[in-house]
Amino acid sequence: MKPSITCTLLAAGLLSGCSLAPTYERPAAPVAPAFPVNAPAASGTAAPAATDVKAAVDTGWRDFFADERLRQLIGTALENNRDLRTTALRIEEARAAYNITRADRLPNVNAALSGTRARTPAFRSGTGEAVVGESFDAGLSLAAFELDFFGRVRNLSAAALAAYLATDEARRAAQISLVAEVAKAYFTERAFAEQQALAQSTYEARRRTYDLTRQRLDVGASSLLDLRLNETLMETARASALALARQRAQAENALTLLVGAPPAQAASGAMADDRRIDAMSSLPEGLPSDLLARRPDIRAAEQRLLAANANIGAARAAFFPRISLTAALGSSSPEFSQLFDSGTKTWSFVPQLTLPIFDAGRNRANLNLAEVRKDLAVADYERSIQVAFREVADALAARAYLADQVAAQRAIQDAQADRLRLLQLRFENGVASSLDVLDAQRELFEAQQQLVQARLLRTTGAIDLYRALGGGLQ
Repeated sequence: MKPSITCTLLAAGLLSGCSLAPTYERPAAPVAPAFPVNAPAASGTAAPAATDVKAAVDTGWRDFFADERLRQLIGTALENNRDLRTTALRIEEARAAYNITRADRLPNVNAALSGTRARTPAFRSGTGEAVVGESFDAGLSLAAFELDFFGRVRNLSAAALAAYLATDEARRAAQISLVAEVAKAYFTERAFAEQQALAQSTYEARRRTYDLTRQRLDVGASSLLDLRLNETLMETARASALALARQRAQAENALTLLVGAPPAQAASGAMADDRRIDAMSSLPEGLPSDLLARRPDIRAAEQRLLAANANIGAARAAFFPRISLTAALGSSSPEFSQLFDSGTKTWSFVPQLTLPIFDAGRNRANLNLAEVRKDLAVADYERSIQVAFREVADALAARAYLADQVAAQRAIQDAQADRLRLLQLRFENGVASSLDVLDAQRELFEAQQQLVQARLLRTTGAIDLYRALGGGLQ
């Protein structure tokens, strides 16, 4: 058969392939059509309109976070974090696997040059004497190229492409999570630093009060009970300062692990103030359907579903005949110098048809496996949507209530500070006891610590909303 005929058959095989994969239909989102509305009963503050601010997915992390040191930490983390680096290498792995599978859709043509020298013993030669012979071959060969009439190779290639795209989306999701985790770890460390400073200043003030009470006890102007109460409060503040110092050091270690490199400068900066938190929390929530385009983890789950769908097509194709072609074109000669002379031309054409007859149920089991894996992929896709819906709903609930919680906690702190001031005046005038003053000091310290914690919760809630809505990728 002439090479032109071979080329014609190859082209026909490439162009006539069909696909047995099921028609893909995106599963319906198993969530409510809108996020739950959480409005604080006390203030009735409504969420900002979507037209007031940019969407999270359109807001880069350099615009979202105003703290310059935090920006530097996030930038370093994106370069050095080992988990993100591993995810990037997974992308290279998936891309290479896809390129290997895609190559099977095209003919594999090889050029070969070989020489053979062999001795035939006398009893096997026709002349009755030992013969030493030589032969040389050169040419092009096509090795077992499958004509993909039923889309088996095409579906395997599509599955590999979807797996590659899913891995790339997973990297994007990991990047978003890393940005959010670095920011949360940074503000957590800053909150511990602020609480530690409060505890340390409280300890210093109580130590001075304790020294004064001991001096008053020496001259008979105070009681041993007052001294012990002051000592208890002083040591409580000292214990709190030490515990917070430990927690701050551990938070710094966690931040260093996320960043992937030692910090370039010492810890500095402060927690975000209310104005900045308000700006961070003002992202529009959008609609649940928007998450399908915004969240890389949902897009990754859908790519895995597409891969499972394509694998069903490849499993179905295994029930049909498989046609492959093997061909060679070249020349052969007993002398190397005559290898390309006239009359040395050789060619071969070997089509092969393989029809499955009995395989002990292997093909049926492979098809069942592919269908079950698609069902698993559908469940994974639906769960990804449900998890995303819950994350956004939780972040919106936090936004709705934490602002009022911070305001209430600040009011408690102000009231406790004013109470302590009034009790100190009453104590100096002999109306209130020292026990009342000590109790007010203790409750003011607790209110100050709880206010810092509430502000941290509001900050991390704003970051969670930003991440849940797909922000942090740009």
